[in-house]
Amino acid sequence: MAILLIGLLALGFYMHDLPLSPEKLQLYSWHKWAGVSAFLLVLVRLAWRITHQPPALPASMPKPLQWIAHAGHLALYLLMLAIPLSGWLMSSAKGFQTVWFGLLPIPDLIGKDKELGQLLQTIHMGLNLLFVATLLGHIAAALKHHFIDKDDILRRMLPRHSKEH
Repeated sequence: MAILLIGLLALGFYMHDLPLSPEKLQLYSWHKWAGVSAFLLVLVRLAWRITHQPPALPASMPKPLQWIAHAGHLALYLLMLAIPLSGWLMSSAKGFQTVWFGLLPIPDLIGKDKELGQLLQTIHMGLNLLFVATLLGHIAAALKHHFIDKDDILRRMLPRHSKEH
């Protein structure tokens, strides 16, 4: 998921200011296909997260920092839902239907509306910038735990960690 989301961010920022061309249209198609795929994977991830209790935060971690950690995770999940939805709404309002992998048409959520499309584009960009800021905070906190606090927060995120201990 992390690689997919970072790739989507990079592609989105790269293609945004490209001049209109067949290459730009192809990049937008790939971005939308990957965005729909990421949205579906986030739904699966949320279903898993709801049914599986995460490991407790270290008892030595102050309560305000635990609250910030939980708020950060909630923000990441909300943004992983809101960003693709805002992109889908934007595409619908701009009159560009998404056809997943060029095979499966995804229904538009709203009718074509140029002004609304521009507003949704601004919202989509703002949500992505907020996601980048939240992600950077998440990464900084994980590195702080690993290198300064020397606890197992970062290591426990690895898939094999729970099997080794």
